[in-house]
Amino acid sequence: MYHAVGHRPAKAAYRLSVSPDAFAEQMRLLDDRGFTPLTTARLGAAWRGGGTLPERPVLITFDDGYEGVHRHALPALAAHGFAATLFVTTGWLRGPYDGGGALDTMLDWDQVRELAAAGTEIGGHSHSHPQMDQLTDEALWSETLRCREILGEELGARPVSFAYPYGYSNRRVRRTVREAGFAQSLAVGNTLAQRCQGPYALERVTVQRGTGIEEFERMVEGRCIARTFAGDRILTKGYAMVRRARAAGRKVSRSRA
Repeated sequence: MYHAVGHRPAKAAYRLSVSPDAFAEQMRLLDDRGFTPLTTARLGAAWRGGGTLPERPVLITFDDGYEGVHRHALPALAAHGFAATLFVTTGWLRGPYDGGGALDTMLDWDQVRELAAAGTEIGGHSHSHPQMDQLTDEALWSETLRCREILGEELGARPVSFAYPYGYSNRRVRRTVREAGFAQSLAVGNTLAQRCQGPYALERVTVQRGTGIEEFERMVEGRCIARTFAGDRILTKGYAMVRRARAAGRKVSRSRA
């Protein structure tokens, strides 16, 4: 899972960014090790329909829709003939739906179309990038469906893959994403994706500014992932408890109103 790719990303996007040189080196490693990148749609279809996958499949995904994906990542992907999936927050992209709130310079719609034409799958990532498990049912439906409808209008085909902002979801969020028409969704989890996770909770590992090439190799080979992300998992579990308590509190407040 990638976010921004750039030489000097904004401070708010820095930790979850990678430099163009690091990204290119990581793509070379995948090629050298014999990995075959797939789109999320192809993985979902294979697991759902019992199709075959290449010997060493891997997903290369980008969340949010930062401009550097077009400027820096696309040439590196093209050099190896790699497929990827870009999950865009439609209300953050530059253009008629821009509602503000983006952390750095984002793609415009022409760039998104160029990425799609180059073979990148374009998926949904909500409209305004909220914590979806904290939304009311009405707001949750609006965030999900509006994202899918805008992408359909701009690209000529509605997306089939989704990624949860911040990686947060619960049963209600996953049901809404499914009912909105998405066939599969990605979380974070910082572990390898497995078919048993189900099509609406597939997990990914995070590549960030501090990920060196040796650590990247261990991650894609499935080695030492639990140790690498041990601190992140403790924080994630703690914050999950906080979010559940907040959601329960709002539910009680609405019932008393």
